Amino acid sequence: MPGISITSPKVYLSQEAGELVLRQGLNPNRMKYADTRVLIIGGGVTGLTPVKNAWTLLDAGYSVTVVSDRWASLEDRITSQIAGALWEWPPAVCGRHTDLVSLRLSKSWCMTSYRVFDKLQKLYPAGGRDGHGIRMRVANFFFDKPIEENAEEYEKMMEIEAAHIRGFKRDPLLAKKHAVSRTAGVVDAYKHESPVVDTDAYMMWLRSLVVSKGARLVTDRISGDLIYMEDELMEMYDAQVIINATGLGGYELAADKTVYPLRGALIRVVNDGTRFPLVTEALVVAHDYEKRDDDGGIVFIVPRNDRTLILGGIAQPYEHQLDLTLDSPEIRRMRERCNKFVPGLADAEYDIDPLVQGLRPVRGENVRVERELRRKQDGSLSRVVHSYGQGGSGFTLSFGCAGDVLNLVKEVEACVPPTPLKSGHA
Repeated sequence: MPGISITSPKVYLSQEAGELVLRQGLNPNRMKYADTRVLIIGGGVTGLTPVKNAWTLLDAGYSVTVVSDRWASLEDRITSQIAGALWEWPPAVCGRHTDLVSLRLSKSWCMTSYRVFDKLQKLYPAGGRDGHGIRMRVANFFFDKPIEENAEEYEKMMEIEAAHIRGFKRDPLLAKKHAVSRTAGVVDAYKHESPVVDTDAYMMWLRSLVVSKGARLVTDRISGDLIYMEDELMEMYDAQVIINATGLGGYELAADKTVYPLRGALIRVVNDGTRFPLVTEALVVAHDYEKRDDDGGIVFIVPRNDRTLILGGIAQPYEHQLDLTLDSPEIRRMRERCNKFVPGLADAEYDIDPLVQGLRPVRGENVRVERELRRKQDGSLSRVVHSYGQGGSGFTLSFGCAGDVLNLVKEVEACVPPTPLKSGHA
């Protein structure tokens, strides 16, 4: 597991004016709530939002234990490592939010993450053995008709411009600039700078970071409905609050039957400029339910690091099996769509582990960052906080969600009754 260089700048997360911000220097909140131990269940990017939740809570002064049955590794990648990990303004290319409350919150959460990622990549080196793997890249978004003819996409573009995302520019000539084949059928485009995460490097860096800040990591599997187990778990782990950040595990641990998998896959190829022109910017075509094939027409081409280019994507709801191969029809279609965007890409050399696949955790009522609303069997208030259902936006929403989780933990400590949102869960 990579370590944290002792020469790296000291950074901590601080909640200011209701938002998480990254600060450099000595953390003034260290050990502030050290007598309060928080148990976080889950080890993915939302579990790293356990591990990001862990980072946030540790820097707020809490003691933290993270329990997961698996951790990030190069030998057996977890879902968070398989993610596309391109920061996007919601809704993301792999699908649509449907709840207006959730969508509004997601737009706030994503900007918190943007600012933290941006500052982090300025303070820490991205590459090397101890690097976090975060880079700022230009991301180009293409459309097969003028953006004004799609009300949702036009609204999204205008919101990006209004949010002053760095480098925003609408330019229909971006397809020509990138030598996109005319057969791809794109006629309009815009671009802006986005954080891109090398998930292998980042997940292991993040794990090392929270360990260096004092988190206790336990390898174990927790099963069952938390409402019936929380007293036992709190006694076992000497905890006063439990955070459920298990992704698809919300189906069981939160008894949330609206949780379902959205299968995705990526092809990894060598991006060294040898067999095709070096790709240094992300090239994306969003999911469109009216597109011409069963996959929604997604194109997702992102330079992951200095050597690897990832190609996607697919979004297959309720598909539980990870049995895709390079010869699967949807993977062949996915590759062909990408080939139209980069001259010579069809000749690309496969990277090690060329096909990676995973299950995005999606929720019928969208992202849930909320306290447990059910009471325990004895009628008392539950001390469980949930953060799951981020789907394909785990990295984009991670720090924003972690800030709200911190607020909910403080509510639990203050014994404030939980309040459901007016429009379902968010």
